[in-house]
Amino acid sequence: MMKKPFAITLDVGSSLANHTGSWRTERPVYLDRLPPCNNACPAGEDIQGWLFHAESGDYEQSWRSLVENNPLPAVMGRVCYHPCEGACNRGQIDSPVGINSVERFLGDEAIKRGWKFEPPAKQSGKQVLVVGAGPSGLSAAYQLARMGHKVTIHEAGPLSGGMMRFGIPKYRLPRDVLDAEVQRIVELGVTIKYDTKVTDILESMKTGKFDAAFLAVGAHIGKRTYIPAGDSAKILDAVSVLRSMEGEDQPMLGRRVIVYGGGNTALDVARTAKRLGATEAIIVYRRNRERMPAHDFEVEEALQEGVMIKWLSTIKQAGDSSIMVEKMALDDKGWPQPTGEFETLEADSVVLALGQDVDLSLLDAVPGLEIKDGVVQVSKNMMTSHAGIFAGGDMVPSERTVTVAIGHGKKAARNIDAWLRGASHEPAPKHEVAGFDKLNPWYYSDAPKTVRPVLDIIRRQSTFEEVVGGLDETNALYEARRCLSCGNCFECDNCYGVCPDNAVIKLGPGKRFEFNYDYCKGCGICVSECPCGAIKMVPEQI
Repeated sequence: MMKKPFAITLDVGSSLANHTGSWRTERPVYLDRLPPCNNACPAGEDIQGWLFHAESGDYEQSWRSLVENNPLPAVMGRVCYHPCEGACNRGQIDSPVGINSVERFLGDEAIKRGWKFEPPAKQSGKQVLVVGAGPSGLSAAYQLARMGHKVTIHEAGPLSGGMMRFGIPKYRLPRDVLDAEVQRIVELGVTIKYDTKVTDILESMKTGKFDAAFLAVGAHIGKRTYIPAGDSAKILDAVSVLRSMEGEDQPMLGRRVIVYGGGNTALDVARTAKRLGATEAIIVYRRNRERMPAHDFEVEEALQEGVMIKWLSTIKQAGDSSIMVEKMALDDKGWPQPTGEFETLEADSVVLALGQDVDLSLLDAVPGLEIKDGVVQVSKNMMTSHAGIFAGGDMVPSERTVTVAIGHGKKAARNIDAWLRGASHEPAPKHEVAGFDKLNPWYYSDAPKTVRPVLDIIRRQSTFEEVVGGLDETNALYEARRCLSCGNCFECDNCYGVCPDNAVIKLGPGKRFEFNYDYCKGCGICVSECPCGAIKMVPEQI
């Protein structure tokens, strides 16, 4: 006998009426994606995390979240080149969130209100030597101290900060800001011994009874190039010029200053020369602007201040009051080629800004250490080929920025801590990045980025006052609230409100939501209506 087709009639009031789970081929799942700002930060900051607290007005909690990864937010809010903002999804709607501006606001607020770091719960009994009180060394020392290790920094110079002090002019980084953030690290229990140059790292470790060492010597040696010059020609290097600005005797550069190079240091020297009274500060660079390594905003600031740039030129000879430059032309691969056309420029001094090298002499007595292209080779855990000696910052192959250096210090500290405990540090796996295609930006109205205040041109040309100002609380709060919370649920209730099957369950403030799959039919409306891309559809498991 032929069977009748199976059928069931559902009463609207029946408990089975809305059980639609068997209809699905896909089901929605909540997930956390990695915000692109976090992913782009060389210091590994949880940017979205601290912005969340900032937008609610809890600035101290925001600062404490920030300094979990970076102990120098007031410094970073001034000198970081904010790759986070370049990656920000908001930039595809109107303009990126002013992450760097908010970071500076929090750093300045912490200094103003006297916020301090929490001391470690207990001491480990281990001692770590850090060589160099620059950004990488200070970052590592801070993280190690928080882990309960006794940390001593040996600094060759008379002051802390490394290239933050001796390579970044005061008009970009006021020294009272730098000093305040370093002092907070010292108050955590870190000891800094100044005028203490390490000449033999193994001997220093043995004498001080250190269990491990982190090498963070900055690139303080200016690179030179051969330029035929007369006996009276005044040729200086950029690092020495910027370093001398920290002393009482400022450098005598003259009225006509030529700076040779195309990086940010070249711009810093030229802008410094203008502030010292130079009527002409001319940068000579062998390529064009598109191929200049300096950042665009620094080039613009320099041009505003009267710095001139002579593109496609190279210095061939220097005399006592002039230089000879040759015009260059780029070939089809972008490399500058001589043209045989020459020009004479008047010059009282020539400053070479061609990059910097690291003094690696402290490693001469370490056997088997691998050094390549002037830097120390390290493994993925930041340790050199000699057990217990780690390195970071300018000493290892990497981009040379303050942000990268701070990230190295943090990473090294975690690996040093693990090594001291006889373990290994395994970073947590990263979530997939929350790209713009994962968001539903139609929920966001235009809210243009806040422009930071800038010092007027006249004072910029004649004083070392800070050029770029900070945001006030109103603007900082507005800027924090522009964050889209990419990839992470912020409990907007959209999924709860749009679900046609009442399959979304609210778990309470701060606990987010969960799905009742007995009722979810897999329509995907929750995914299409989630503003931040914190839900996705996955194939149903059969």
